[in-house]
Amino acid sequence: MILYKTPADPVVEIDGQHYTVQSHDWDWLVNHENLADWLGSMASERHQVSAPAQLLAPIGTQEVWAAGVTYYRSRTARMEESKEAGGGSFYDRVYAADRPEIFFKATPQRVVAPGGVMHRRLDSKWIVPEPELTLVINNRGRIIGYTCGNDLSCRDIEGENPLYLPQAKVFKNCAALGPGIFIAGEPILPDTVIACEIVRKGGIVFSGSTTIAQMKRKPEELAGWLFKEDTFSQGAFLMTGTGVVPPDDFCLQAADEVRISIDGIGTLSNTLD
Repeated sequence: MILYKTPADPVVEIDGQHYTVQSHDWDWLVNHENLADWLGSMASERHQVSAPAQLLAPIGTQEVWAAGVTYYRSRTARMEESKEAGGGSFYDRVYAADRPEIFFKATPQRVVAPGGVMHRRLDSKWIVPEPELTLVINNRGRIIGYTCGNDLSCRDIEGENPLYLPQAKVFKNCAALGPGIFIAGEPILPDTVIACEIVRKGGIVFSGSTTIAQMKRKPEELAGWLFKEDTFSQGAFLMTGTGVVPPDDFCLQAADEVRISIDGIGTLSNTLD
């Protein structure tokens, strides 16, 4: 089932049918003791509706965090972009280390909804999308669902000096989430495909895909590290890294459309300003 946040009541999709979830705060839903069972058992009592025409980012007051260098392809790209600054070995070492790279990505107001416009940082000349499986974790540290995430990144800023990572990652409209939360009672399957298309002036200028099986670290491991010495009163979102990287000569342009699709979750589409 998929839970959508809309301008009115939330909507849950179960077996292709859509039902309203009335009078419940989004944070309350994310932190429900057993959300999957509750949504399933309540479906017959809800009002059936058509598929929502407008979606909000499926986030309440949660922070968005991200994990880096979790795919071999990402490791290679990070080493390439930072080699001139002498930081290339950092990414090789973190890929092999027990401790993952985890960093802060966005507050809720920096998160763009499906169909919304993301921001191209004007002091970057090498900015790319990073399509990522994003974990939805409740306040007890348990993964309750998954969504699509776009970790918009300035590769030139990060590559100039690894200490510039916050500026390369955190700025206005720097993240997107959606279209909804795939509520899962079981871990997501390893053969789940993550795909990305970038459309420019009506034509596809980049496409690529990977599977979750290519991640070096399991989602549960990453969630465990995020919550290891921290608390999140309303839960958190955790982007899990990217295995789909455009070529080094690619940079997003104004009006480009980025489409990120994950099996079972749907497609997150956003344009660039």
